[in-house]
This record gives sequence, structure tokens and C-alpha cells, in this order.
Amino acid sequence: MPRFEYKGRESNGEMRSGMIDAIDANAAAKMLLARSVTPISIHPAAGGDGEAAVETVNFLTPKVTLDELVIFSRQMYSLTHAGIPILRAVSSLAESTNSLRLKLALTDIISLLERGRTLSSAMHQHEKIFSKLYVSVIHVGENTGRLDESFLQLAGYLEREQETRRQIKAATRYPIFVVFALVAALVIMNVFVIPKFADMFSKFGAELPIMTRFLLGMSDFFVNQWLFLVGGVVFIIAAVRHYLSTPDGLLNWDRRKLRMPIIGKVLERSLLARFCRSFSMMLQAGLPLTTALNLVAEAVGNRHMELRIITMRQSIEKGENLSRVAQASGLFTPMVLQMVNVGEETGRVDELLAEVAGFYEREVDYDLNSLTAKIEPILIGIVAGMVLVLALGIFTPMWDMMSAIKGN
Repeated sequence: MPRFEYKGRESNGEMRSGMIDAIDANAAAKMLLARSVTPISIHPAAGGDGEAAVETVNFLTPKVTLDELVIFSRQMYSLTHAGIPILRAVSSLAESTNSLRLKLALTDIISLLERGRTLSSAMHQHEKIFSKLYVSVIHVGENTGRLDESFLQLAGYLEREQETRRQIKAATRYPIFVVFALVAALVIMNVFVIPKFADMFSKFGAELPIMTRFLLGMSDFFVNQWLFLVGGVVFIIAAVRHYLSTPDGLLNWDRRKLRMPIIGKVLERSLLARFCRSFSMMLQAGLPLTTALNLVAEAVGNRHMELRIITMRQSIEKGENLSRVAQASGLFTPMVLQMVNVGEETGRVDELLAEVAGFYEREVDYDLNSLTAKIEPILIGIVAGMVLVLALGIFTPMWDMMSAIKGN
């Protein structure tokens, strides 16, 4: 989109200048007037053709992060709560954001707003940045006149999602570091260390133990057949990615993730916390039960659980109540089912779902804090196994040779 330089005067008389993206100068003037800026001069930037300095995105352009969405939601809440018009609020954030993708999206949203579109429908054109759940909450806020509260709800929801991701990263940082260290040690040992011992053993011509022959064979494969090793790794990665890109592959993987030892329960509780928190927020926003379930199913991020939630929605559409379909889904604990039942009877399902989400989030916090302690013995066992194999394969023949030398 062409860019224009402008000078104008705000409603309080203060001079203002800057850059603005618009189709032409007339459109730029209308955008400035919508921001309560009276234009004094508008001319094309960089050469006068209005086409220079056009910003585009490509696969190298960083995606809009969760942090940036949180900041955007918080700022939109502050601006709308203060009574700032939507067009002016979005324009201000488009100029101040550091994310190129978000800036271009907001610029397009401004253009759509000027054509009479609503904020939610304009955001719906950028699904890679604003999810269906996000757009739906904004849509409800527009229809109920509580748009500022919708942005506040979304900011709180995204902040909790952000905190959960940070905890998961913190809990898995140590195990991932150890795994990478083990892989690096394995490569160095096979490429640089074992070949030195192989030369020494070949000079003696003695019968080598089976563990030593295994290490020498593995080292020879690493050194002389590394192309097959790299090709095999690339093939496996490509095959797994292709399998996970299929509906059946994704469903099987998402189902098996929840059954994995140690981390399976953590993932399950984390997904249930996300489900309850999202569902509660949608009900508080005023969405119908079935619509909320449909949107939350997409927001969970697990295909296996998504299908169960869709089954819950279908049962509700047939006349079943929420507590019964929740029990039939097999997703929830008896305590949670009891709270859902009470919430349905008292008409406070959203409040009690928020409490259930808090319960699951506390469980996830505890699990993540103890995750490293659970994984650490496994990692120590793997390291000990590597040391044992190395000791048996390298030092055993050396001791035999030393005994033979002493015997002679």
C-alpha cells in the first residue's frame, strides 16, 4: 500500500506529522480526519510516487507472538475504556507496534473499518493473528456494548496461556539441554575418541569383546557411512511430518501424547485447564452454549480432545444437558463433574468453570514444578548406561592387554 507523509493539527491545536499508509491522498486525508487530525499537507513518501517504502511480509518475517497479542489487548482495553473511538484506537496502535505483521494487519483493519465493516469482521480477515475465539469474543462485545470488557477478558485469558507456556518451557529446558548434550557426546565419542582406540586395538590383533566390537562398528558407521545416517534422519523427520499432516496421523499422535508416561497427565490437565478457561470466558461473554463449545473445541489444540468436545456439542444439540454430556465424554474427574452439575442447577456454569480451570491450573503448576525431578532419574540412568557401555567396550580390552603384557 502506498505511503504518504503528512502534517496536520490535532483537535487541541497541537501540530502533528508522520507517515500513513493509504490507497491515495484522499483516503489518507479521511483516515487523518477519523483520527481527529486536520490535514495541512499530504504528499507521497520517498520520490512522490506513493509507492516507495512499501512493507511486505515473507516467511522470514517474525510471526505475531502471544506477548504482542497480550499487549495489544491490554492497550485496546485501556483506549476503549477511556472512550477513544475504535478507529482512532486501532490507528494509534498500528503506528506504535513493532511487529510488521501486526502493523500491516491493523492497517488493513483500519481500511475495512473506514468502509463500514465492524471490528470483529475486519479481524476475521486475519485468522492467522486473531483466532476464531478472539474474534467471537470481540463480536459479542460489540453487540452488547461491552467491547472494553471483551478486550480485558481476552488479555487475562492470553496472559494465563502465556504463563502456562513459560512454565512448560522452564520445566523442559533442563531435560532438553541434557538430551542435546548426550547427542553431542555420542557424536564426539564415535567420531573422535573411539577411532583412536580402534587403531591401538588393531595393532595388538587380539580377540575383542562383543561390546568393543559393537562400539567399533558404531564408530565406523558414524565416520564412513555418515551420509546414510544423515539421510536416514532426514527421511524419518520428513516421514513423521507427513504422517502428522494427515488427519489420522494427527489424531493418533494427539491421542498418544495424553498416554505418555510422566508428561501425559501434565498435558491432559493443561488442555483441560485451557478448555475450562476458554469455555468460561465464552459463556461470560454471552455466547450460546453450543457456539461456545464449537469455538473452544478449536482453541484446545488437541485433535483427540477436540473430537470429544464436538461430541459433547452434538449431544447438547439433541437435548442433553451439560453435566450429562460432560460425564459421557470421560474427560473430567468426579469433582469437576459435580461442580459442573451444581453450576448448571444454580445458573453459574461460567463461574464454576472458572474455578475448575483454576483447579487444573494449580495441578499443572505442581506437575511442572516436579517434572524435572521425575525426569532427572531417567536422564541419569541414560548417562550411566552410556558410561557403562563405554567402560565395558574400551577399558575391558585394555585391561586384558595389560594382563597379557604382564604375563609375558
